[in-house]
Amino acid sequence: MRINADFSQRVVVRPDDYDWVHSPSNGVDRMMLDRIGDEVARATTLVRFAPGSTFDAHTHGGGEEFLVLDGVFSDETGDFPAGSYVRNPIGTSHAPHTKGGCTIFVKLHQFDPSDRAQFCVDTRSRDFSPGLVEGLSVLPLHDAINENVALVRWSPGTVFKRHAHWGGEEIFVLEGTFQDEYGDYPAGTWLRSPHLSEHTPFSEDGCLIYVKTGHLTASGAPQSAA
Repeated sequence: MRINADFSQRVVVRPDDYDWVHSPSNGVDRMMLDRIGDEVARATTLVRFAPGSTFDAHTHGGGEEFLVLDGVFSDETGDFPAGSYVRNPIGTSHAPHTKGGCTIFVKLHQFDPSDRAQFCVDTRSRDFSPGLVEGLSVLPLHDAINENVALVRWSPGTVFKRHAHWGGEEIFVLEGTFQDEYGDYPAGTWLRSPHLSEHTPFSEDGCLIYVKTGHLTASGAPQSAA
């Protein structure tokens, strides 16, 4: 299976584009954002767990990174409420479940082998630091050889300078509306911009976004579908 598998292309998926599909586990549905592979795949996905649903125990052959968007995600290590950012490196395993239901944004099989950090950040209890321009604040989440991950909050009216994405940029809009010269991106929108792409982002009404950069170079991910 190949979904948005050409990493040299810009991709935008808005909530109106969602097409949820059933997973092998009852009560667990997926919106596949990008994917190279079948059930075991390099993938970026929204996963929706119905109340009381479970997912089979599995090992993270290429690592797992996820952000809980709503509800409470659970496994044998504990409960992770909305706002939890979790990294499970290569070789870890778990059996996910949820009591009341939840939705997560998850990335699989994208870890560098040297990235062994396993942790959880409660992003809703952490302080953001001032960003590079007025109105911008940042909560760093992870920095590794092939990626940098952060939450970025934009106050209403914030404009950032035009810039190029060395190693590409991936965004998931968590709150509000993120914008650039190419369009408006409401909460729930996923964007992937390739290596060396450029834009001038802003937010008229304010927003909160998940941002990952540096992972879409030849060393971090395929540049094409070949």
